[in-house]
Amino acid sequence: MKAIMILYNQAHTEKVEYMLDKLEVKGFSLWENVQGRGTRTGVPHLGTHAWPEINKSLLTIVEDEVVDIILDKVRKIDSINEEVGIRAFVWDVLKTT
Repeated sequence: MKAIMILYNQAHTEKVEYMLDKLEVKGFSLWENVQGRGTRTGVPHLGTHAWPEINKSLLTIVEDEVVDIILDKVRKIDSINEEVGIRAFVWDVLKTT
């Protein structure tokens, strides 16, 4: 099993939810109003007057065979509008209860 964290501009919310529904990914945790700055462009997303954009963060645990499909979908979402921002990170899940 793998843990996938997807960090994305809130403008991508519908696309991310649609992707999870289509892939039948049922379980996830969501954090809203996530502040940060992207590693590629360095544009801050701070929810302030000067930097009004804000991110969301989603964590899901999936079977290994789903990982590449999700990463491919995230790349496609990003390619539509790279300036908005979406990234995914994957970790091994060693144990669970």
